[in-house]
Amino acid sequence: MGAQIAQLFTTPFSSGGDEVRVTASVGVVQGLLLAKDLPEWLRNASVALGEVKRRSRGSCVVFEPSMMEQALEQARLANELRQALERGQFLVHYQPVIHMATGSVSGVEALVRWQNPARGLVPPGIFIPIAESSDLILALGDWVLRTATRDIAQRLAQLPAGFELHVNVSARQLIQSDFTNTLRQALQDSGLPPQFLTLELTESVLIEQDGQTEERLREIRTLGVKIAIDDFGTGYSSLAYLGRLPFDCLKIDQSFVRKLGSSQQDTAIVAAVLHMAEGFGVTVVAEGVETEAQAHRLWHMGCSHAQGYWLGRPVPWESLDWATRPLPQGNAGAA
Repeated sequence: MGAQIAQLFTTPFSSGGDEVRVTASVGVVQGLLLAKDLPEWLRNASVALGEVKRRSRGSCVVFEPSMMEQALEQARLANELRQALERGQFLVHYQPVIHMATGSVSGVEALVRWQNPARGLVPPGIFIPIAESSDLILALGDWVLRTATRDIAQRLAQLPAGFELHVNVSARQLIQSDFTNTLRQALQDSGLPPQFLTLELTESVLIEQDGQTEERLREIRTLGVKIAIDDFGTGYSSLAYLGRLPFDCLKIDQSFVRKLGSSQQDTAIVAAVLHMAEGFGVTVVAEGVETEAQAHRLWHMGCSHAQGYWLGRPVPWESLDWATRPLPQGNAGAA
């Protein structure tokens, strides 16, 4: 029944002459409902609804007891996250971005890590979704932006020309009315010239936002800060929409890089992105390079920049390896 209810909402309806489309997420509890059990049922239905939103919005999930334990664990983590911000338990690690023509480090991506006293180093895949589901991502994102810009500003004299700091920005941050002012203040406080900073926004974030997105991006560009579209190829954006957005860099999602050479379709997608980026006149960074073969293939396909575990893992700034990577020499661009 829940799935049928969710399906009903997929049919568009007319409102004021416009066609409107909505989706419905449904959490279901099965069994015989007694009046005394109503509070528990509502709580369980809410847990199931939360699971729908985590998995796939617009569908239906039936409550299972294991979901409650997972919900409680997430609540515990959310509480610990709040304490972690207050107690300074977060760290910024930096993953090098490699210039393929020279094998040298041309920039870094700032990646947050949580050093929990009891849990150890908590993977971002666990705590970032929890932070994004609450206002915690705003405070955490602001902390990463301020910490990373300060770290780089303090080392400007040591950095190569054209060096770029990449910082991820969430949808929750982008839609804040004062985000541009927050960004401006971070640059002023750190002393980092704006041309050294690139903000990374996922393709899905840019697609899902309303018309204010373009205005916000142009405000950011006016400050002199660059914009990169992260995880490119996974958001199914139209080229017409992409053409309206101001951006300086495309980051090819690692899911395509991983199958280079083994999947004709994914290899063709990477080649198409490289060709499109050339037409737009923007930089390309291939993410998730984990093998020498992937790096070599990207080089021969004409990819200008790359990052991944084979080229360098995220580490504290003091542990960054600045040595030139042994990449292939010769003319790039051959298939």
